[in-house]
Amino acid sequence: MKSIARGILVSLLLVSVAAGAAFGGGAAEAEETKGDVTLLYVEWAGEIAATYVAQVVLEEMGYSVTATPVSAAAMWQGMASGDGDGMLSAWLPATHGDYLSQTEDRIDLLSPILEGARIGLLVPTYVEIDTVAQLNDYADRFGGQIIGIDPGAGLMAATENALDVYGLDNMTLVEGSDAAMTAALGSAVDNDEWIVVTGWTPHWKEAAWDLKYLEDPEVVFGEEEYVAAVARDGLADDMPEVHEFLDNFFWTPEQLGEVLMWNEEAGADPYETAQRWVAENRSIVETWIP
Repeated sequence: MKSIARGILVSLLLVSVAAGAAFGGGAAEAEETKGDVTLLYVEWAGEIAATYVAQVVLEEMGYSVTATPVSAAAMWQGMASGDGDGMLSAWLPATHGDYLSQTEDRIDLLSPILEGARIGLLVPTYVEIDTVAQLNDYADRFGGQIIGIDPGAGLMAATENALDVYGLDNMTLVEGSDAAMTAALGSAVDNDEWIVVTGWTPHWKEAAWDLKYLEDPEVVFGEEEYVAAVARDGLADDMPEVHEFLDNFFWTPEQLGEVLMWNEEAGADPYETAQRWVAENRSIVETWIP
């Protein structure tokens, strides 16, 4: 009887040790993560690239990162409400200026991550007009359409304003997405057709095709812009290292362009191209890490 009891006791001890090891291992793994970080972004080529590069670096720093694509309006509101911890997609001062004015008392606007950006209307260089105002006279050649992107984008609001300012009664702005816009542009160029699209720099399409911005003498689309990082209110206190990293993030249009072209290769995965860029540009990445 004693031997049976002793056997049961040994079995219970073994089960207890095994369970302790299992739960202990989980705790150790949990301790390896410094915290959860949510990055919000709009699904524009440059913002996808920047967000995934930031995700890769933050993960290397020990954080668990979730990158969440949303519309421009939802991105700004999500930052203001604290649903997101950071973003690297603030086009300022014009494109997202209205969003900033609505949320600036509830967010932490950080440093620029990229300078030399701009927005406007783009056409292939073979199109024989040079100004936004000329679109109305050649509306038939363009099918009466300006091919746009997602409806919540500041660029779309600026283009709607351009329709009024330049009296483009014969043109209609078509809502879509970055992918749909570039697909339409590529198809038109392949067939030497006239097309006008909403555009911004930097973007891989400028490396893929010969394009030109239509002159905007009324400056409806604003002057040169920059892209900035934004942190949620309180991130500097909760996660000072993440806050400082976002504030330090900065790259040139040429460096971004490298990632943009990789992302356009057949079968490319934005997360994997971000890993590749980070691995090949350690000297730059090290300047971002606190």
